[in-house]
Amino acid sequence: MGVGYFGDNGELWFEIQLVAANGDMFSVEALFDTGFTAGWLAINTQDLEALEWLRIAAQISMTTARGEGQFNLYEGRVIIDATEFAIPVHVGDNIPDTLMGSAWLDIMQLIVNKPQGILTLETLQPN
Repeated sequence: MGVGYFGDNGELWFEIQLVAANGDMFSVEALFDTGFTAGWLAINTQDLEALEWLRIAAQISMTTARGEGQFNLYEGRVIIDATEFAIPVHVGDNIPDTLMGSAWLDIMQLIVNKPQGILTLETLQPN
């Protein structure tokens, strides 16, 4: 189970691992953004250099909270809840935080109980 924490303004934060092409792992704090409905993960271009992920599409348009943006799409590997996932990752220049998109809710269960300080993300078991 991935255990997260609440930010100062009620944001939902999780520690995830990004897995580089050479197998190195980097722990990052990721903001769970339910408004990011078009993908799984978004990172800043600067964070991509150490990962050496394969680009699978160039200059994809996507509407963000800041307006229309252009992103490259990479095949990334991440570890969440002790499980490794291969996912498409949006990469752009003006992304201040690593963002987890709402696509995770298709395969994971988000449990939030702010008064009790409970914030977890866990992989759903197939029926």
